[in-house]
Amino acid sequence: MKSPTSVAISYDQIASEYTARIADELAGKPLDRALLHAFAEQVGVLGPIGDLGCGPGHVAAFLASAGAMVEGIDLSRGMIEQACQRYPSLAFLQGDMRSLAVADAIYGGICAFYSIIHLTPAELIPAFQEWWRVLRPGGWVLVAFHIGDTVLHMDQMWEQPVDLDFRFLQPDAIAAALEQAQFRIEAVVRRVPYPDIEHQSDRAYLLAHKDS
Repeated sequence: MKSPTSVAISYDQIASEYTARIADELAGKPLDRALLHAFAEQVGVLGPIGDLGCGPGHVAAFLASAGAMVEGIDLSRGMIEQACQRYPSLAFLQGDMRSLAVADAIYGGICAFYSIIHLTPAELIPAFQEWWRVLRPGGWVLVAFHIGDTVLHMDQMWEQPVDLDFRFLQPDAIAAALEQAQFRIEAVVRRVPYPDIEHQSDRAYLLAHKDS
């Protein structure tokens, strides 16, 4: 990841516009909704779900609507402010998915939708090991990302200055990193992009389990 400060400042800059453009995207993504609903059911009463890189809180809100206990965590204070405004009944905290300021074995599940795309390859396994630490035995991980091998650098988004690298990732590589962090892969789902409502890249979803 570029320095946490760089990533956080970049998302602070675009938090309002990001929310206006992205926060209602699940309405047009039936497969994403189905996977999130199944994930919430799978986690069940094991414990709360940590939505890591929660942005404006729309994924956390969907999980809550599916019956899950959930809290959102994001590097960007601006994004947390947007999430709190939109969903005042939910908990949102500023934090770093690579080093979570929470106790061991606190979560029943971890959801990370398009947030590991800012991690460097060297950061993936340590981040997943941190997730292992904060998950309860029997806990679940659902991670989503763009498929590919490129790094897209952005120094401007929506007429605002940013300094962000968006990494396109291979499912096999993410599965291997999760397995090295002691997770067991339960499912891998791929889909083509929905036209008109998102960046036109193929997507992957990995479901992983921390054995009891």
